[in-house]
Formats: sequence, structure tokens, C-alpha cells
Amino acid sequence: MRVLIAVTHLLGAGHLTRAAALARALAAAGHAVTLASGGAPAPLVRLDGVRLVQLEPLHVRGTAFSDLRDAAGEEAAPALLARRRDTLLEALRASAPDILVTELFPFGRRALADEFLALVAAARAREPRPLILASVRDILVAPGKPERVAQAHARVADLYDAVLVHGDPALATLDASWPVDAGLAARLRYTGYVDEGPAAAPAARAGTLVSAGSSAAGLDLLATACAAARQRPDLGWRILAGGGVPEAAFRRLRTGLAPGMLERARPDYRALLARSAVSVSACGYNTAVDLLATGTRAVLVPFEAGRETEQRLRAERLAARGLARILPEAALDPASLIAAVESVRTGPEPPAHGIRLDGAARSVALMEAMAAAGRGGKATGPDLAALREALDRQAALGRRVTVWWRDDDACAASPALDRLLALAAAAGVPLMLAAIPARLQASLGRRLAGCAGIALAVHGLAHANHAPPGAKPAEFGPHRARALLRAEAGEALARARAGLPEESLLPVFVPPWNRIAPDLAADLPGLGYAGLSAAPGAVADAALVRHDPTFVRHDATFDPVDWRGTRSLRPLASLIPDLARQVEAGGPVGLLTHHLAHDAALWSFLEALLPLLAGHPAVTFADPRHLFARGPVDAQAPPCSTVRQGARVP
Repeated sequence: MRVLIAVTHLLGAGHLTRAAALARALAAAGHAVTLASGGAPAPLVRLDGVRLVQLEPLHVRGTAFSDLRDAAGEEAAPALLARRRDTLLEALRASAPDILVTELFPFGRRALADEFLALVAAARAREPRPLILASVRDILVAPGKPERVAQAHARVADLYDAVLVHGDPALATLDASWPVDAGLAARLRYTGYVDEGPAAAPAARAGTLVSAGSSAAGLDLLATACAAARQRPDLGWRILAGGGVPEAAFRRLRTGLAPGMLERARPDYRALLARSAVSVSACGYNTAVDLLATGTRAVLVPFEAGRETEQRLRAERLAARGLARILPEAALDPASLIAAVESVRTGPEPPAHGIRLDGAARSVALMEAMAAAGRGGKATGPDLAALREALDRQAALGRRVTVWWRDDDACAASPALDRLLALAAAAGVPLMLAAIPARLQASLGRRLAGCAGIALAVHGLAHANHAPPGAKPAEFGPHRARALLRAEAGEALARARAGLPEESLLPVFVPPWNRIAPDLAADLPGLGYAGLSAAPGAVADAALVRHDPTFVRHDATFDPVDWRGTRSLRPLASLIPDLARQVEAGGPVGLLTHHLAHDAALWSFLEALLPLLAGHPAVTFADPRHLFARGPVDAQAPPCSTVRQGARVP
């Protein structure tokens, strides 16, 4: 592919660092990449294999992002802005991209809207038209005026094919910082955090490493750290000042410090961090990634000047997981910093977090898939018009249909599972994962730990076929002795309780291949199960009710996979009418997916289906915790931390 990435960093170099990492990953995968940078050159940012187009640089003072300044510090003149626009358009012409990526815009950089919109308009006029993507970090700063949010949403809807969110929903979903409506949710693609730093080699840890970013915005933190170092040199301070700190200020800071305590930022920062006992820093995107990668104990002093909320929110998410301690800017002085460093230094090691850091590679894979599906024009999803019409008819009649979602065969963390979880997070809907107890790997529990909105069910024992030759596959079918079936079903629940996060586990039995012996179904309540989920017709409800009237059953009714044919997406000519009939019958509709078996067609279908269902007024998306509850469920406990505003959970 040919890819053009347009980025302008105005304060620190974080936006450029992330865009450059994405560009390098694309180049390493064999793609031709042009990076158009409109901020000040950053010598420490690598551009291996990437063609750089440097626009006349702009910057801002403080947090006045609408007050653009040129390299000399003067107000940016209209002629300079016109030249920048022309340079961008020439980069587009010369690179002839298959994909255009605008970093942060249209969610930010409103002062540069003219040049970004001119670039996007020119791209849309090309034949064939490139895919147009926005690239944003995990946490944004939403404007105070609702009309600006609406404007950004309209631009995404009208001009963009997708939005790459470089974060992990397990730590923060975009709606934690930005209002996400149904239209935007349908375009979000979570990539994980973008990290191309070197692996942290095991090393003895000692000393306190302080970093305040690349700009002069960290001067207060630097000055405080220098004062603390003069008072307590025994804490082994190494303080790094970014290139944006003026030389005169740097010399003043160094007064009275031992040699080596204060120096300029270094390219081996990651290695220094891995060898440090404590890190003191702000909480920008790249700093957070470095901390997640090295597992260093951390004191975070998030930048909060002006209306900046991004770093504070990210720091709070990390602190809530035991990965850092927050020292607010308002409380920052030498004494409080020393106390925080001493407390963290003697505290527990940061726990394993399971947060995805392979966002560069996953971004490349997503972009390759989107380009393959939509090269030469906007990627088109399946035609869901008949389903939308059925939903609209229900809404007009004042009726609502309950929909719930089950996905089978979970065993371990995987890119497919990440994509599934990101899809649930983007649509803002709860999900029940049916996990195979005898095949569980520790990575699954780590990946799901703290991941709200995900319930776990018991998917048989080993998903092994014990049916005789010629019979349909079954692990718990009527071909085996009842006592053996009881023993294995009991073992399955015990293994699930031992290997899965307790707070997520539902004692619900999901028989492999949706087949179960009636005798075992009747025995499940006595084995500790609260519910059964199979397929309609798998076993008569009457037998279950006789044995335990509180036992709950909800079956999967809609499976989009063509298991007997292509093993891809069933033909839409029969698939959509099937779902529309279930909707008009009043449901409930149990959506069944198998993330490990999905190809591009199935993912594309789900990426179109889920936002439609989640955002439609005729649909109630049910939480499996409530569906399978024998008694009242705590209504205050959020069924899904990623449920966006407007999603409905009974």
C-alpha cells in the first residue's frame, strides 16, 4: 500500500512520536509511507524507511491551541498557512496514497481545520479514492461547546471511513473522554497501545528517574525535582529535560546539583526507565506506554493546565490498577515529591496488567484489511436495509425486542479475542464468552481481568466429540452414561471457577455444538449451575422446570456462520430475512458468534450489525448477568464499563 500520514504536534512531541511509530510499522511491513509533519522537528523521533515531508513548523504557547505561532514565535501569517496547505496537497499528489491518515483531526486541531479539510477534500476527489482514516490516542479532550462535538461527529460521518483508536478498551474506552454516538461507534477500531520501544531487559533497579516530556510545559516538575534532589541526593536522582526547555532555564536548574543529576533527554530513555527503582513523570500517552512496558514503580504528576484532562484521566486509570501513584500538580512541592517517591519505592511491585501494547502491528493489520475490502473507494458493509426496516416497524408500534450476545470457544488471549472485545466496546454492548475449561490458558484470565461488561460461561469440559461415527458431534450427548456426564459437567464448573476471574464467571452451561442429553440438562441445577444456553430444540423446557423452576435458560437463536458450506458468512439473502423475522416475532434474539472462526466477511458483518442493533430504539441489549440471574442483580453495578450513552440494559 501507499500511505500518507498527516500530523501536527503543537506542544510536546507525543503526537509525532505515535504517528512516526505507526509509519515505521507500516514501512517495516513493506508499505510505502509518507509522513507530513507540521510541528517542530524532533531529533529523537526515528523515521526509518519513511519519507518525511516537513511543513513550515507551528507551535503554541502554553495551552492556547488556537494561537498558532511560527518558528520565530510570531503569529502565523495567512501566507504561511497557505504554503502549508499547498505542501500537504503536493504530498498527496506525489504519494498517491491508498490510505490517508489524519492524526487527531477532526477531534482536535480545529485551528488547522482549513488545511486538514483541504487535504481530505482533495483525497476524496481522487480516482480511485483512498480510504480516509482518523488516528487518535486512547483519551481525548472533548471541547466545552456541544456544537463542536457535533461538528467533529459530522465530519467523521461525512468524510471518514474509520477511526483508529490507539488504546485498549481494557484500560479506557473512547467514551470515557469523548461523547460517542451510534454513528461514531460504528467507525471506531481499537488497536491497542502503539509501542515500538525496545524490550526492557531484566536489570537491577536503583535510583529515581524524572522526565517531564519534550516541551517547556514540564518546567515546574523539573524545578521541583531539582529542588528535591538537592535536599535528598541519596534517592539517586537522574532528571531529564526535553529539548524544548531553553538553554538558559536548563543552566539555572542545574545550579547546585551533582554532576549527572540533570541532563538532556536521551534516546535510551526506555533502558534507563527499566533500570530505575522509581519513575517520576507526567502522564502523556508515550510515557504511559513506557511505564506499562517496563513495569517501573511510578509517581505521576499529570499535566492539568488550562482545560487539559487527558493526562489526569489516564493517570487515574493506571492508579486504579495499582500501576502508579498520582501526585496532583496543585500539591507538587519538594517535600510532597520526596514523600511520594519514598512511598512508592518501598511499596509493592506493579501487578501484571495484560494491556495490549502491540497497537502498531495491529494498526497495520487493520489498515491492510480495510484497504483490501475497500480499495478504490469507501469500504462498504453488508446491506442491512431489510433489518433496519423491521426494527423501524417495531419502534413505530411501540414494541421492543431483547437482544443478547454469546461468543463460543474462548481459551486464551488472541488477536481475534482482542478484536471481539474491541467490537463490543465500540458498540457499547455486554457479551457472554463461553470458555472451554480444560483448554484454559492463563492469558485468558489476564486479558479479561477487570474487563467489565464481559460475562463468562462454561463451554463443556474439553469441547471433545464423543458421538459415535455417523452421529452429529456432541460432547454431552445422550450416547454416554449419565454418571459420566454428571462428573464431567461438575469438573467443568470447578475448573472454570479455578481458572477464570471470579467476578466475571456465570454458572451457565453451554454444551459444545449446542447438544445436550436431557438427563444431564435436568441434573445441572444440582451440580451448581444456574442456567443453560444451547440452541432451540436442544432439550425440552418442561423437563427442566420440573426439576428446578428457578433454573434459567436462554438459547442462541441467530448464528451468521455457514457451518455446512463455506464456513464464512451465510448468504445475506437468507441471513437478513431470518434475523428480521426474529425481530418481528418479538425475540429474544440470541446472537451467537465464534471469534476464532471469523474471516473478513464475518467481522465486516458484525461491525455493521452491532452498532445498528445497539443504537436502535426498538432494541434492548440485555446483559447476561441479568438474563441468567436467579434473583435480583445489583442494579448499581455497571453491566458494561463500555456501554455508551443511550445503550439500554434491563
